[in-house]
Amino acid sequence: MRIDFISDVACPWCAIGLASFERALAALGPEAAGIELHFQPFELNPGMAPEGADAAQYLKAKYGMGDEQLAANRANIAARGAALGFSFGERAHVWNTFDAHRLLHWAGLQSAAAQLAMKRALLKAYHGEGRNPAAREVLLEAAAAAGLDAGEAAAVIDDSACFADEVREAESEWQQAGIRSVPSVVIDRRFLVAGGQPPEVFEDALRRRLAAGPHD
Repeated sequence: MRIDFISDVACPWCAIGLASFERALAALGPEAAGIELHFQPFELNPGMAPEGADAAQYLKAKYGMGDEQLAANRANIAARGAALGFSFGERAHVWNTFDAHRLLHWAGLQSAAAQLAMKRALLKAYHGEGRNPAAREVLLEAAAAAGLDAGEAAAVIDDSACFADEVREAESEWQQAGIRSVPSVVIDRRFLVAGGQPPEVFEDALRRRLAAGPHD
């Protein structure tokens, strides 16, 4: 079974969704052995300048929220994350994530396990520690956490054209397929589970697909 996990490093619900999805995989036990997880790019803020922006100001302007609504949303996100073992910290700034997606694409070419490890590291760096997921040192740390070659990772980071076309093509492909929000979990390129769902929702979808067989 192929899983395409479409998400953005800057998306808190993607951190929740991944933690929840991994709980679902754990619940499947040995049945999860044949599941291939691939991370696909999606940018919440594709026009974001490299220097980024104040997170509170940006989010309030983008979604038309006031201070109280933003605070309530953040509290809800923190509670959902804590219930799944993901700790949200202070995120005072938001950044462009395109370079993170380029490096994640490269990691995926090495192995699915490396890409997953890098994704976890980048989500923790931004959502847990408030660090810039586009910063060179953060990206190199994520590559190291994934057990990848530092020199190769640096070469990808430092060449802005490296895997840029591939990331843009993947973003376009999923947008054309109808993906407008993240996280979006696509099972075998046919079935969609949208949003940061509870583990049991992901588990049920996976079990249904496993029971249906490869040709159904």
